[in-house]
Amino acid sequence: MITTGIGKRLRGGAESGPQRALIISSFVSRIGNGLFNTAAILYFTFVVHLPAAQVGAGLTIAGLCGLAAGVPAGNLADRYGPRVVSLIAQAVLALTMASFVLIDSWLAFTLVATLDRLAATAAGAAGGALVARVGGERPAAFRARLRTYVNLGVVVGTLGAGVALQIDTRAAYTALILANAASFALAGLIVLIGVPNYRPLPKPEDHRQWSVLADRPYLSFVALYSAMGLQYQTVSLLLPIWLAAHTDAPRWTVAAVYAVNSGVCVLLQSRLGSKVETPHQGGRALRRAGLLFLVSCPLMALTADVPMWVAPALAVLAVCLHSIGEVWESSGGYALGFGLAPDHAQGQYQGLLGIGFNAGQALAPLILTGAVLALGHTGWLLLALFFAALGLAGPPVAAWAERTRPAPPAEDTATPRAEAER
Repeated sequence: MITTGIGKRLRGGAESGPQRALIISSFVSRIGNGLFNTAAILYFTFVVHLPAAQVGAGLTIAGLCGLAAGVPAGNLADRYGPRVVSLIAQAVLALTMASFVLIDSWLAFTLVATLDRLAATAAGAAGGALVARVGGERPAAFRARLRTYVNLGVVVGTLGAGVALQIDTRAAYTALILANAASFALAGLIVLIGVPNYRPLPKPEDHRQWSVLADRPYLSFVALYSAMGLQYQTVSLLLPIWLAAHTDAPRWTVAAVYAVNSGVCVLLQSRLGSKVETPHQGGRALRRAGLLFLVSCPLMALTADVPMWVAPALAVLAVCLHSIGEVWESSGGYALGFGLAPDHAQGQYQGLLGIGFNAGQALAPLILTGAVLALGHTGWLLLALFFAALGLAGPPVAAWAERTRPAPPAEDTATPRAEAER
């Protein structure tokens, strides 16, 4: 795939300067996300005094509108270079985040949130293309290592937000929002200084701006990965509600499962993710994930049927297994998402992948609370079987996609990738 000095250094096991810069940038921005996301709903409802239903409606509108930026932003990244689009998106994110301290109505909230989601989607598409260039010959392995620091950043930010929540004043919430805005600005500055301005890669004559929409194997992978993405909110949304409403477990159990989930992902993401580089390995990783979810979901359901002192231990066990599955699932997604995309169109392909994943996350609360939670134990079992079926579909989808990729050129006649320029 990518034949640059970056790739050679990766094979040697050392991180390059651009890789370190991108890791630090992502870590900084995720600290800001952890600060803001933990307290966002409380700020909008208790400080701005917007009804919770209006906040939910505004976020839904913003989320749906934000999906529109994925492929266009990816095309811009492919045409002008991923760093340029990434920096513009980071600047817009800093401005929109800072604007949240000025809103005083639902309309203003919805407009700012929509701009924020459009910029976030663009940042995701350009960021995916940037990871592909910085990651060298093993972008999926680099993305797995990057996710370790992303998870760690969120944990640090969440802990910091706890202080502001305890203070519970407008000034404390405002400080969280402005800190998040500053994190986007600082993250962009780190990328500007430490990551090369990669030239766009040459495109074949048959390239089209919307060619990804004609790539049926990749569309199938996006659908599979987006549906499997329900597993994230299984731990963050469904399980906490289940523990609070259907079990006798003490309330601290919810915090414990969050901590365990983050800890397992931080500890294992790089170790397991480094083993998943090719689309073939990615398909098998999705299958492993589905089988782990097949076990973890029924265990979560069983927390309602055990004594109070057993429920926390059972929940932690279930989340440990689920978190290992999450690591395999994300690693498989990276391998397929990067490995199946043409080098010259990484932005476009990552943009579509982001659209699918975000759409799945937007629908997740409705599916998990409206269907799974309503059906109780049966719903948990159906969810487990759903994940297992998706996982089993991973290897054949990967094999189909690989068969439709063009054969790589011979090494002695291969067109070298464009040199990076600062």
